[in-house]
Amino acid sequence: MKLEYKELTKNILEDENFLNLKNERHHGTNRYDHCKRVSYISFLLAKIFKGNVEDACISGLLHDFFQGESSYLDHPKTSRDNAKKYFHINDKEASIIETHMYHYALTKKCLPFINHDAKVNPKEFRPQYKEGYIVCFSDLLVSAFELGMFKVRYSICLYLLFIINLMRY
Repeated sequence: MKLEYKELTKNILEDENFLNLKNERHHGTNRYDHCKRVSYISFLLAKIFKGNVEDACISGLLHDFFQGESSYLDHPKTSRDNAKKYFHINDKEASIIETHMYHYALTKKCLPFINHDAKVNPKEFRPQYKEGYIVCFSDLLVSAFELGMFKVRYSICLYLLFIINLMRY
């Protein structure tokens, strides 16, 4: 299975633009490693749920393909545009990348005090494909794992964000 994964991702993982993600901090690690983890989990889940393995794997790898800072709600489109520019992804893969923050949109809808100024419509982020849900879930799972490695610091940040958002009301 690992050989199949390597064959699907080789051209992206060796690309200079993608390698630059090693310099981008993300969830206490770097964006390159984060994207690889999401991609591999998406690859495995697509096999289990009989999805398109290549679309899930490639979309998982490119879901956070941007450099510098970007907002939670803007980065999916930036990542999609970069993926189209550098890797000529298909429309399905573009849609999967663009909707990978569906979990955030749902959370934001249920807990509006999170990032109070940002307005979000979950319908805009709803995946159109099974592989979109797979990448979204994989991103959530990997992010929870990565942030869990830095649990104390993350917990303090969450409490501070909660207090700051409460003070804004």
